[in-house]
Amino acid sequence: MHVLFDEAGKLMAGRILSEAEASAQVELDSGKRVKVKTANQLLRFDKPAPAELMAEAQALAAEVELPLAWEFAPEDEFGFAELAADYFGDAPGAARQAAMLLALHEAPHYFRRAGKGRFRKAPADTVAQALAAIEKKKQLAAQISAWAAELAEGRTPEPVREQLYKILFRPDKNAPEYKAVVEASRATQQAPLALLQKAGAIASPYQFHWQRFLFENFPKGTGFPPLAAPAIAEELPLAEARAYSIDDSHTTEIDDALSVQGLGTGTVVLGIHIAAPGLALQPGDALDAVARARLSTVYMPGYKITMLPDEVVQSYTLSEGRAVPAVSLYVTLDEATLEVQGSRTRLERVPIAANLRHDQLDDVVTAEWLQAPQNDDENGLQLLPVKREQLSFLYRLALHLKARREVVRGKPETFNRPDYTFRLIGNDGEIPQGDEQVQITTRQRGAPLDLIVAEAMILANSTWGEWLKSFGVPAIYRSQASLLPGVKVRMGAKALPHAGIGVPSYAWSTSPLRRYVDLVNQWQIIAAARHGQAAALAAPFKPKDAQLFAVISAFDAAYTAYNAHQAGMERFWTLHYLRQHGIGELTASLVKELAGGAWLVRADTLPLTFGVLGAQGLPRGTRVRVKLGAIDDIALDLHGTVTEVLDAAHAADAPADEEEDDAPAGPLEIAVDVAEAPAEGAATRASTDNPAP
Repeated sequence: MHVLFDEAGKLMAGRILSEAEASAQVELDSGKRVKVKTANQLLRFDKPAPAELMAEAQALAAEVELPLAWEFAPEDEFGFAELAADYFGDAPGAARQAAMLLALHEAPHYFRRAGKGRFRKAPADTVAQALAAIEKKKQLAAQISAWAAELAEGRTPEPVREQLYKILFRPDKNAPEYKAVVEASRATQQAPLALLQKAGAIASPYQFHWQRFLFENFPKGTGFPPLAAPAIAEELPLAEARAYSIDDSHTTEIDDALSVQGLGTGTVVLGIHIAAPGLALQPGDALDAVARARLSTVYMPGYKITMLPDEVVQSYTLSEGRAVPAVSLYVTLDEATLEVQGSRTRLERVPIAANLRHDQLDDVVTAEWLQAPQNDDENGLQLLPVKREQLSFLYRLALHLKARREVVRGKPETFNRPDYTFRLIGNDGEIPQGDEQVQITTRQRGAPLDLIVAEAMILANSTWGEWLKSFGVPAIYRSQASLLPGVKVRMGAKALPHAGIGVPSYAWSTSPLRRYVDLVNQWQIIAAARHGQAAALAAPFKPKDAQLFAVISAFDAAYTAYNAHQAGMERFWTLHYLRQHGIGELTASLVKELAGGAWLVRADTLPLTFGVLGAQGLPRGTRVRVKLGAIDDIALDLHGTVTEVLDAAHAADAPADEEEDDAPAGPLEIAVDVAEAPAEGAATRASTDNPAP
C-alpha cells in the first residue's frame, strides 16, 4: 500500500511499511523513512508506484483548466477528491485525484486552503485581481528579460538609462531596471559597472562622478530654500582701521581682511577682521539649519556648492567699498622685535578699502620687491591700493611668525612642490559637462601674499582658541599630538596642542561663510567679546554640550567626503589634460614602493600620482621618464612603464616633505579650487595641517 501525504506543505508519496493508531511508517523512493501522522495522509493507493504516480499526476495537473475547475467547484468547503470527480467525471483514479490535489495546491489565486486536502474557491473579484497581477508580473518578467538581453548585446534600454545613477548608487532592488542589470550581469559574467560601460549607458564619465557625489551627499539637490539674510540689529562702532582682503580673483566668500596701524611709531597694531554672519544668524534658525546640513562649501574645478545661499553670503562678505560688520582681533606688536604685547577682540563695522587679488599681484608682490628700499616704487606699485610699507611689514611679520612656529614644531616647513590651479576655459560657474578645455597652472607654495594671509589666520585661530580656553568657553579645536608618522590631525572640544602647526591650540574661526565649524566658534567668540568672564554661561554652546560633539562628528564626515570628491575631480581634470594635450610620456619621481614590484610615482609638472612598472631596484626619489598607458575616466586610473632613469637619487636625498607625504596627492595637496583657496592660503595647506588649516 502507498500513500500521498502532506509534509509541511509539500506533497510527497511513499510506501507504507507499518501503521500505528495515529501514524504510519513510510519509506520514500530515496530510501528515507518518515513518520506520517494520519491527519496528513491524503490519498492511499495500490498502484502505480509512488514515483510513477507523482510523475503522471504532475503531467495531468499541468493540463487542468483552472477557470473550468473553479466553475465546477462548490461554493462551500470541499475536498480534492470531490472536485476531481466533478471535473474528470466517473470515479477518478489515484493519478487524477493526485493531479487535482497538485493543481489546487499550485493555484492559491483560485482556491484557498481550508485544511489538509480541503479547499474553498476564491471570490470572483479576488480571482480577477489575482489573474491581473499574475499577468502583469509575467509581462514585467518578460520586459526585464528583454532589457537584460539588450544590455548583454551592448545596448542600453532607455528606461535603464533614465535610472542609471539610481541603479549604480542607490538602487531599489525591486525595480525592474535594477533587476535587468543584475540579470544581464549574471548572464554575461560582468560586473554591473563594466556591463553598463560597454552598453554605452555612461555617456559622460564626469556626470558619473558628479551624480555619485550628489546621491551620497546631496540627495535632495543643491538648491536652497527661499531664505533672506537677517539684518544685524546691533549698533556696531565704526573701526578706525581701513582693511583689505587678499584672495583669488574668483573668490566671492571673502571671510577675512587685514589692517595695519602705527607703522613708524614703535608699536604696530595688526587687525585681523573676520566676516560676522554670527551676529545675524542664530543657532537653531532657518539659515543655521541650512548651514548645519551642508557644513562646508564644496570646492571642485570650475564649480562650487556654497554652504550658504549667495544672497546671504553677499550680505556679510567683506567686499570693498563698504563698512562691513566684523569680528576683529587687534594684536599689538613691538615694531622692532615683532613680539606680541597684547590682543583684544572687538565687534565692529570695518571699512574695506580693497579686495586684493593675488593672482593679479603675485608677479609684483615678490619677496624681493617687499624687501627692496622704500624709495623704490616702481614695478606696478600703482596697482596696489595699499602702501607697500604695510605689505612689507606684514611679510616681515609672517616670516617671524612662521620661524617662531617652526621652533615649537621642531622642524621647518618646506614648500618643495607647487600648488596647482585648475581653470575650465569657457566655464562661467555652471556645472561642468566634463569636456571643457582645462588649464592647469602653478603657484609656488609660500608666495608672499599667501604667507601673509596664512600666518595672520593661524595667529587669529590660535589666539582665539587660547582666549576661549581662558574663559572656560567650549569651542571646536583641531589638534595633533606629534609629527610622528601616522599621528593624524583630529577635531575635538578640548584646547590641545597642534604639533603640525606649532601652536598651543587651534580653533578654526576665520572662515565662517564657508565652514560651519568656524561659524560655531564665531558664536562662542562673540559671546566672549560681549560677556568676558561670564561668557561660559552666555555662549550658545555650553561645556560638554552634546550638540557640539554632534557638529564635530558630522563635520568630520562631511569634510572628508567633500575633500575626497575634490581630489577625485582634480584627478579627473588632470587625466583630461593629458588626453587633451596628447601627453604620452612625462617625467616623475619615485615616491613609494607598492606590492608586486610596482612603484607609486609623482609627476614633476602635474598634480598626479600613479603606479608604474619597471622601477625595481631603484631608490626612492629617483627621477624617471614614464610611458603612460590607457586612462580609465571612471576608475580615475592610470598606469605607466618606466622607460628611462633620469637621476639615480638615494632615499636620503628625498625632500623633507616627501618623506612625510608618500600617498597619492589629495584634495588639499594639489590645487584647492579654481575659484578660491581656503582662508589660510596655500602656504599652509599641506605643510601645517592635513586636512587644510
